[in-house]
Amino acid sequence: MRYSVIVPVYNRPEEVKELLESLCAQTFTDFEVILVEDGSSIPCKSVAREYSNRLSINYLTKPNSGPGQSRNYGADRASGKYLIILDSDVMVPPGYFQAIEEELAAAPADAFGGPDRAHPDFTPVQKAINYAMTSFFTTGGIRGGKVKMDKFYPRSFNLGISSAAYKALGGFSQMRFGEDIDLSIRIFKAGYKCRLFPKAWVWHKRRTNLKKFFKQVHNSGIARINLFKKYPESLKLVHTLPAVFTVGVAALLLIVLPVFLLVFPWWIALLNSLSPLLLWCLAVFTDSSIRNKSTRIGALSVVASFVQLTGYGSGFLRAWWLRCILGHDDEDLQAFRQTFYK
Repeated sequence: MRYSVIVPVYNRPEEVKELLESLCAQTFTDFEVILVEDGSSIPCKSVAREYSNRLSINYLTKPNSGPGQSRNYGADRASGKYLIILDSDVMVPPGYFQAIEEELAAAPADAFGGPDRAHPDFTPVQKAINYAMTSFFTTGGIRGGKVKMDKFYPRSFNLGISSAAYKALGGFSQMRFGEDIDLSIRIFKAGYKCRLFPKAWVWHKRRTNLKKFFKQVHNSGIARINLFKKYPESLKLVHTLPAVFTVGVAALLLIVLPVFLLVFPWWIALLNSLSPLLLWCLAVFTDSSIRNKSTRIGALSVVASFVQLTGYGSGFLRAWWLRCILGHDDEDLQAFRQTFYK
């Protein structure tokens, strides 16, 4: 077997069905699918059975322990030379595995990953969230874009790794959040060859509304400090920018605006103070509107980008205060542990 596709699942039978349907359309077919039901109350067993005559599927169940340990559980039972780690809320284009084959034929790699896109059928909010997570104006392009402020680290929604390297590294750690970046850091530290495969992209739904999106990115901000405590060298300038943005917006609302209300003419002073933020909003709106061919999505992208930056920034600052200033040792500190999958 060439590839083993490992998918941890928690209460997402409809999304699993979409993923399996997309896997049925692959032009390269030497792969198996391992679904790991992570203590779901709404299982996808019937969906797996529905596709069992079209795909080689191994459906596994286990008590809930989070995505990282579920991936390890599936990897222990995989037979492929390479493991392909996908989230249950992704779909793959027909040429996904063929693109991986072409990249591996061009140059060997022990680990790799690809970017993500928004499917045409996604809701406007999902498309705006996708923009916020992939744009140079928000994440610095570090999640697989062409223009990046940091080197590419594969993420678990679209990650490939040789079975040999995975076993040598011990798979995913016990971290419940940020476990994919933890694995990527260990891949580089161990000297394995790791590359971005630009053509091996996926459609990634992410969260379905802005409230859930805030919870997700807030936990990601916390995870970044947890990773810093384990690997101090892993913290880069780009990771601190959301915190700087969050502090700047808070200062503007709490300090600058009240002061300028006392200045005459106040509206000129206000516009001057807001000009950098307004220019950023205009850049996000314009870029997203062009990419998505929709001014509505462009406007939603401004809101989603604020949520992305302030959610991540507030989680980063919260964990920095508790772990780096107050000295708490709780590596699994999270604000929204019980709602991670919802």
